[in-house]
Amino acid sequence: MVAVDGARLWRDLMDIAKIGATSRGGSHRLALTDTDKRARDRFAFWCEEAGLTITRDEMGSMFARREGRNPELPPIIVGSHLDTQPLGGRFDGVYGVLAALEAIRSLDREGIATDHPIEVVNWTNEEGSRFSPATMASGVAAGAWGLEETLARTDKDGVSVGDALQSIGEAGTRPARLSPPHAYLEIHIEQGPVLEAEGLPLGVVEGARGQVWYNLSITGTEAHAGAAAMNLRRDALAAAAEIISMVEKFALIEHPDAVGTVGSIKASPNSPNVVPGKVDLTVEFRAFDHDALRRLDGHFRAGLEDVARRRSVAIEHEVSMRTDPVSFDPSLVDALADAAESAHIPYRRMASGAGHDACRIAAIAPAAMLFIPCVGGLSHNEAEEITPAWAEAGARALTLGILAADRLDFIAFAD
Repeated sequence: MVAVDGARLWRDLMDIAKIGATSRGGSHRLALTDTDKRARDRFAFWCEEAGLTITRDEMGSMFARREGRNPELPPIIVGSHLDTQPLGGRFDGVYGVLAALEAIRSLDREGIATDHPIEVVNWTNEEGSRFSPATMASGVAAGAWGLEETLARTDKDGVSVGDALQSIGEAGTRPARLSPPHAYLEIHIEQGPVLEAEGLPLGVVEGARGQVWYNLSITGTEAHAGAAAMNLRRDALAAAAEIISMVEKFALIEHPDAVGTVGSIKASPNSPNVVPGKVDLTVEFRAFDHDALRRLDGHFRAGLEDVARRRSVAIEHEVSMRTDPVSFDPSLVDALADAAESAHIPYRRMASGAGHDACRIAAIAPAAMLFIPCVGGLSHNEAEEITPAWAEAGARALTLGILAADRLDFIAFAD
């Protein structure tokens, strides 16, 4: 039985957590900032220390390669991301990168060779916090977006992805469009409460919700809060409030399959005695079922037209991201379940409510995921927490999963 060094993995997690540490115990490392660069450098140092060869693609994603017995075979890619949400947690993403590195170290310590090369990946801008959309680099890798259009995307300060890559020296020459790997594996904190509530240290993930994200801009008329008659107002914020309620209502109709969220809102002129004339907000729906996602999209668009008509406001909307529900490769999912059983790690099969890089790569190669619990189900939060025991169990299952993937022959993705 392959063992992992749980103490070393935990030390590495705590070391990375110091980079961009927040006052409340979280992490703040937005993609392609100086703090992201420092975390990348730390990861690169550990990879080189382990004898891995590092390359960077045109999106700045890092690939640390351990050769296999047959270097001509496509690699098994394992990893996640090092960037965080603003005031995010210490484990979202980074655990998947460092658990993958620890799996490589464990194979080396045991003298275990694989037929396929193994590459540990750190994907650029998974979170989508600085640059939209989320899962940006893995989306380019899988062909969801073109390279040039993605490099031209800008943050709120007008800095493009391409310029940010150059500024921190992380732009690489490896093609950003990924040649299909033999398999893709990712381990992540659950970001929900199920595993902890059931007392289980591991989840084998069978698929993920589809998502549709909207950027909305509502334009009414600014007016004096004391003098403007209620029945004559074109109040952009009142329209936004109705839309927010509508998002919740539509998601509840599809419960428990779907969720809906308004995550960001900005009113202008944001003065206490002025009727707001402009509101920008973001809306997202997620669902496991294709038909549910289509229904939500249709109801929402019709609802926007109704609000605009009744309130005499203009509503512009664009879809900033759309992904279909994902089903992971059944043979790889079964292999991860078998790995958990062989290691005597209790687990359950489950679906992911969040999007991950694995959901992008599943379009071009066999992919699957593992989850470990997080305390209270909290994520995207400075209070995000896991235990060393969960971290070690997940890394052990991941290591065995890599060995299982090395032996698999994926008929569904054969040419």
